Amino acid sequence: MKTFTTPVSQFIGAGMLGLMFAGSVQADNHGMKKDIVDTAAGAGQFETLVAAVEAAGLVETLKGEGPFTVFAPTDEAFAALPDGTVESLLEPENQEQLQAILTYHVVPGKIMAEDAMAADSATTVQGQDITITTMDGSVMINDATVVQADIEASNGVIHVIDGVLMPE
Repeated sequence: MKTFTTPVSQFIGAGMLGLMFAGSVQADNHGMKKDIVDTAAGAGQFETLVAAVEAAGLVETLKGEGPFTVFAPTDEAFAALPDGTVESLLEPENQEQLQAILTYHVVPGKIMAEDAMAADSATTVQGQDITITTMDGSVMINDATVVQADIEASNGVIHVIDGVLMPE
């Protein structure tokens, strides 16, 4: 059994969201790799995630040095939540709950797919563990399937998932 753990203190001042093409490295107009937030914002499939990161007040934290591993739900994953869930979470009075949900999608350190497949679990920035399983060539994070893996950014790596992870 292999578990990834990193102190939460190493997360503060780090980077979070983004994706475009599996296995690619995103770069800005000057040839520099984009951070996770900028990569996500430019991808077109993470508008809800980017809006949630902004509402949670995590943009600057998630543009930090890292490295971080982000399990990024697509807009379709957020749309599959019960009606009104996303809208409720984006309300200012629910910022703390939204922060907990988003940080449950982030693991300190850079964990590439090959390493994740060798693990049983990982401790999230939020503090709880996520379960990692591999079946029939697919990697599952709790009940969500990784649909794109190893999207590198300047401050970590993104794995696209088809569900929103909810902490207990």
